[in-house]
Amino acid sequence: MAMTENHLIELLPRKDRARLLSVCEPFELVLSEVLAEPDKPAGHVYFPITGFISLVAKVDKNPALEVGMVGREGMLGAQLAQGIANAPLHALVQGAGMAKRVTAAAFKRELAASPALQRVMHRYLYVLIAQLAESAGCLRYHQIAPRLARWLLMSQDRAHSDTFQVTHEFLSYMLGVRRVGITVAAGHLQREGLIEYRRGNLKVLNRKGLEAAACNCYAADQKNYRKLLA
Repeated sequence: MAMTENHLIELLPRKDRARLLSVCEPFELVLSEVLAEPDKPAGHVYFPITGFISLVAKVDKNPALEVGMVGREGMLGAQLAQGIANAPLHALVQGAGMAKRVTAAAFKRELAASPALQRVMHRYLYVLIAQLAESAGCLRYHQIAPRLARWLLMSQDRAHSDTFQVTHEFLSYMLGVRRVGITVAAGHLQREGLIEYRRGNLKVLNRKGLEAAACNCYAADQKNYRKLLA
């Protein structure tokens, strides 16, 4: 079935959903476009439909590191539900596609008028915080290959495709490791017949095998989401 809507919007009762959609506009997510900067007010919120967004932490002068991911299951700008205007993290488009966009002012008006939207946002914030916490532990304790498998599964879920383009350089940037580490980890997953990776083109060959190879952080993320937002 074609993906036609953002899941958080789908969870709203019909009346609330129609009212929110009436203030949304279609927005094209362009690869590598920056949508939010830390400590700067959010002008818009984004509900991805086919594209997805990386949440990236920058610490001092060290290379940036991905700590979260937002696709059709979520939204960018959830801090507004807590009355906070400034974005907490750097956000850039990782997978091109489409989203629904609404101004921050209009979104806050809808929040004030819709208890159902407030409930959905509070639940999503919990899931997002859990994802960020899982990522912190994952970065500290898990080896590169299981972390890469988790990242690929999360990306596949949001790309809605078995194939996507990603370079060694980008993967090293997202996972916070040297390119040689990505080369070794990707080679391991290829030899196991889980992925095919050539010149930046990646294809998932064995989804269940990739799930088995991933660290348990992926399953924990899925469990939290199913429990609160399924």
